[in-house]
Amino acid sequence: MQPQALLLTDGLLTTSDAKTAHGLIRGTERYRVRGVIDPPTAGQDAGEVLDGTNRDMPVWATVEEALTNVPEVTHAIIAVATSGGVLPAHMMASIRTCLSRGLSVVNGLHEFLSDKPELVRLAEAHGGELIDIRKPKPRNELHFWTGAIYTVQAPVVAVMGTDCALGKRTTARLLTQACQDAGMSAEMIYTGQTGWLQGGRYGFIFDTTVNDFVSGELEHAIVSCWNETGADLLFVEGQASLRNPGGPCGAEFLVSGNARAVVLVHAPKRTYYDHVPAWGEIPSVESEIALIRAYGAEVIALALNTEACTLDEALTFQDQYRKTLQLPVLLPLEQGVADLIPVLKAFVDQKKQRHAHP
Repeated sequence: MQPQALLLTDGLLTTSDAKTAHGLIRGTERYRVRGVIDPPTAGQDAGEVLDGTNRDMPVWATVEEALTNVPEVTHAIIAVATSGGVLPAHMMASIRTCLSRGLSVVNGLHEFLSDKPELVRLAEAHGGELIDIRKPKPRNELHFWTGAIYTVQAPVVAVMGTDCALGKRTTARLLTQACQDAGMSAEMIYTGQTGWLQGGRYGFIFDTTVNDFVSGELEHAIVSCWNETGADLLFVEGQASLRNPGGPCGAEFLVSGNARAVVLVHAPKRTYYDHVPAWGEIPSVESEIALIRAYGAEVIALALNTEACTLDEALTFQDQYRKTLQLPVLLPLEQGVADLIPVLKAFVDQKKQRHAHP
């Protein structure tokens, strides 16, 4: 049975800081989400707030109101991902209320609830747990890179981006589901806290892993997945981007994870990394593709994040990139990702043929 949960966004639901909530609203196998606490959007359906799709997921103004309507809830999830993983101070009141009502609180931020004596006392007094999923693993549970990645016979596809917060995880999840629907055995390797919250079986939390063990944890997740599932195709959720100065990331997926194919996510109307001019302009898609090629991998499709775009603008960008890049260009949220299935099937078949006739 899935634990029943509330999402705490406390005023941030319509912002990019709530991308954890956005992912959980779209789907999770680990929890059954019964509603969202977000005063500015209270009275609406969370799915409609997110993308216009009703998901029978009410938004309430307070925890008390939510528990009056869904008293069977056992967990509350801090469903925001702030810059630096800092817990917004205004969320403390809701967290205290949850704990005082006996709920366990799940936290994916860098700021740990278990480090706060007041919250520890509340949890102990009322029978809830403080679950800090971003706490680093102990040293004896970490893996160093071994080269076992080269035993994996399934294609590894990294879903990478030209910046942060573009929908890499959502795109990877949609691709995994689309492949499964098309009869392929596909699995996703999560690399962030939201992937775990959504029920991911294989993966690790990249940004809390000691640097020496990032490559090994990535390899271990991919190899474990392949050995246990024999999947036809493995999608790896990317993090940040190769050239975002606030957290350059991605070479590990291409080198240590041996991803030879990439689906690249890009927001055509975003000019600066993290929307911060001082961080510098995001280079062209063409230059990102060339950089990825320099690592020995190929971009097999572009996926567009259509923030700040009308539908007509999104379709225009899609057409332009198709012509200039000569690649499939996806609009994952507007059109889904089924157009890439023939390419992925061919990719799987080629890999199988190479292993059948070395």
